[in-house]
Amino acid sequence: MKCKCDKCDQPATHHMVEISGGKKVERHLCDAHAAEEGLVKAVNTPINQLLTNLVKLHSGVSPQEDMVCEHCGMTFSQFREQRLLGCPNCYRAMEAGLGPLLEQAHGGATHHVGKVPRRGGGAEERQNLILRMRKRLEEAVGEEDYELAARLRDEIRRFEEHVS
Repeated sequence: MKCKCDKCDQPATHHMVEISGGKKVERHLCDAHAAEEGLVKAVNTPINQLLTNLVKLHSGVSPQEDMVCEHCGMTFSQFREQRLLGCPNCYRAMEAGLGPLLEQAHGGATHHVGKVPRRGGGAEERQNLILRMRKRLEEAVGEEDYELAARLRDEIRRFEEHVS
């Protein structure tokens, strides 16, 4: 079924059905008349641009609010396409977009805590104990309790030598 535009003899490419007052009203318009009536924008957007905008929309970054690194000029869109940042300053400039990606990639972790050796039993417990001792050492130094700090430092050294 080939329809012609209601306003000219061009082929109709836009078909509308409106129900007004309980009556069905069908309209058939060509591209030009559809744009004239404000039903569509009269622009020919390439398919790759449409797909890029769709991906940006679903990634939480709108095309209008693309983050830009002031140092190197890289945009978040370029990062999404290339998977490489332009410079170290990009991390700060694009933090809002990178944060969720990094959390997702690292299973929800937001900072690096190091590795725990697999050999021997209780490796995780030993690592946690060392971390607690180091934290207490920092507190002792902050409180200017240098005797306790020296004892904790020596204890940590002995413990780490024993573990190695």
